Formats: sequence, structure tokens, C-alpha cells
Amino acid sequence: MRLTPLHEANAEQAELRDRITRRRGGVHGPFDALLRSPRPGALVEALSTYCTQESALPERLRELALLVTARHFDAQHSWNAHVGKAEAAGVEGAALRRLARGEEPRYTAADEELLHRFATQALVEHFVDDDTYTAALQEFGEAALVDLVIALGNFATLALILNTFQVDLRPDSEPPFPDVRGFRRVRAEHSPS
Repeated sequence: MRLTPLHEANAEQAELRDRITRRRGGVHGPFDALLRSPRPGALVEALSTYCTQESALPERLRELALLVTARHFDAQHSWNAHVGKAEAAGVEGAALRRLARGEEPRYTAADEELLHRFATQALVEHFVDDDTYTAALQEFGEAALVDLVIALGNFATLALILNTFQVDLRPDSEPPFPDVRGFRRVRAEHSPS
């Protein structure tokens, strides 16, 4: 990690560290970086908790939204921390492996396909077309759709923290994306020079 270890925490940092530890079993990933700026860090952590645990979306779709965002931002740490949770919640592993490789995921569940299309349009195009918006509103409802957009922004924030501060993968995990080495994108071996 690019940030130096936090050996001595001030009162705000210690309070946030204790809260994160109670909620998450320890300070890992982007949350270690958030300790450096505890006031906004506490807000980002609280929003992350809401997005992953309390949102109006079902758990399966919350986890999928996180993974779509993680892949969009090449956030390997987030991917590794949540891919098992997504599979346990019911997202098909084969679709997630295709997503990790940068391929079309081909979800078997229609709501997963719709969430992916909505999230991808929002993250890549920065706009969501009328047909996708209308279908998502009908499928998820207003509250869940607002929660989805908020979650995409929160997950993007965490991905930017992970990549900017080069938060290391856990020692027991493998890099999940074939086109990312460390903290840089690499060309596919089959692409022309």
C-alpha cells in the first residue's frame, strides 16, 4: 500500500477503527485508507454498510452491483472480497468468471442481466437509455433504483481508493482479472502491438 502504516491513531481514527472492526471483523481493504481522513471516512464506511447490507435491493443484486463496479474500475481487492458472497447469494459462478475475463456475462436471471445493463450504461456511458431505465424502474421500483445508483457511486469511490492507494490483495488471493497486473492494465497477448 502506498500509504504508510498508521501506528498511532488519534481519537477520531481510533473511534472509526473500532467501529469498522465491530462491523467488519477488522480494518481491511479501502477501510484502512479511510482511517487517514476519519470524518469523511466514517461517512463512506456507513454508506458502504448500507449499500451492502441494508439497501432495498436483494443481497444477490447488491453483490452483483458491487462486482460490476469492481470490474469496471479493475478493483481486484473488491472483486476478491465479494465474488464468493455473490455466488453464495445466488449469482451464477460461470457468469461471474466471464465478467472477470471482460466477456459478456450471459446471466441466467433476467434481473441480473437488467442490473448489469443499467450499471454498465451508468458507469461507461454516464447515462441510462430510456428503455433500460423504464425496465429497471418496473423491475426494481423507485427506492431500489435510487439505492442502486447510490451503491454504484459508493462502490466506485471504494474502487478508486483501492487503486489509487494501491491497497494490496490479501496474501491468500489471486489476481482475478487477466488484463490487470498489479495496478496497471496490460494488453491481451493476442492483441496487435
